[in-house]
Amino acid sequence: MLYITSMLGYLLMHLFVICLQAQVTVQSPPNFTQHVREQSLVTDQLSRRLIRTYQLYSRTSGKHVQVLDNKKINAMAEDGDPHAKLIVETDTFGSRVRIKGAETGYYICMNKKGKLVGKTNGRGKDCVFSEIVLENNYTALQNAKYEGWYMAFTRRGRPRKGSKTRQHQREVHFMKRMPKGHHTTEPHKRFEFINYPFNRRSKRTRYSSSR
Repeated sequence: MLYITSMLGYLLMHLFVICLQAQVTVQSPPNFTQHVREQSLVTDQLSRRLIRTYQLYSRTSGKHVQVLDNKKINAMAEDGDPHAKLIVETDTFGSRVRIKGAETGYYICMNKKGKLVGKTNGRGKDCVFSEIVLENNYTALQNAKYEGWYMAFTRRGRPRKGSKTRQHQREVHFMKRMPKGHHTTEPHKRFEFINYPFNRRSKRTRYSSSR
């Protein structure tokens, strides 16, 4: 009887240890959405940066955003103007980017007053913008440092203070356009068929299908 009692106690203790180990090893599934949200707020120092070249067409001025030699930014450039050619670098694997003029090398940044300025060093968060694709297919650019402040221009192409902007306003709506004469892909090549020599199996298959 004593032996049976001791064996039962041993089995219960062993089962208790197994249950504890199972509780330790079981983990909740990773929240991928939360991971993407957190990583999108941090500058990516590991991945290869994606670099694009395009123009930003302002919905209000009907012209293109340009970065001038005096570090001023406006939306008065014509299509194909050298100062309207922008180099856009990804800051994270999300939609945050840094924009600089290809002609001047100055980054488009926003100061604490909400004014757009050009800077030679674009590492700060004031030079990072989040690309937001709107329902009308236009793109809004929200500053990463000053949340709720957008890049915006008046009908005359003058920059508007970020503190006076909202996402639904026409002044913050832009359309990406390729610079004049800029080709993103190689010319399309004619599709060519390749005739492989028939082997015994392909001949048999071809003969059976013809029947």
